[in-house]
Amino acid sequence: CERRFTTYERVEEIMPLVVKKDGRREAYDRMKVVAGLTKACQKRPVSITTIEEVADRIEQFLQTRGEKEISGAVIGEEVMRQLYDLDKVAYVRFASVYRSFQDLDAFMHELKELVDGRGNRKPQPTRRRSDSPTRARSRAHD
Repeated sequence: CERRFTTYERVEEIMPLVVKKDGRREAYDRMKVVAGLTKACQKRPVSITTIEEVADRIEQFLQTRGEKEISGAVIGEEVMRQLYDLDKVAYVRFASVYRSFQDLDAFMHELKELVDGRGNRKPQPTRRRSDSPTRARSRAHD
């Protein structure tokens, strides 16, 4: 064909498997994250571009952990952490579904913390098992 072809190498970005509450493992699905973010941000001043950027940050977070498997809870907590910075109403919406509050008191407690001074506390990123204090101590003694 007398055409020149080039090859560019790049790092293959493999997303970890998601470990569900019941122990099942499934491939990470970006569309599930985007759908959850979209639902939480419904009728809020948040563009789809911003939602895509948040999904990108969540994926970057997952990749930097470098784990082959990650619990769905870690992903859910990271979504909440991102929403907390983005839009407090979207954060509460997502938290109400994700944490499945058992009663109104538990939901009101979360709202009260958000409104009070403690509401300024940003949800903390979930620590890796290797970051736990007991693992750190055992590594120090090796």
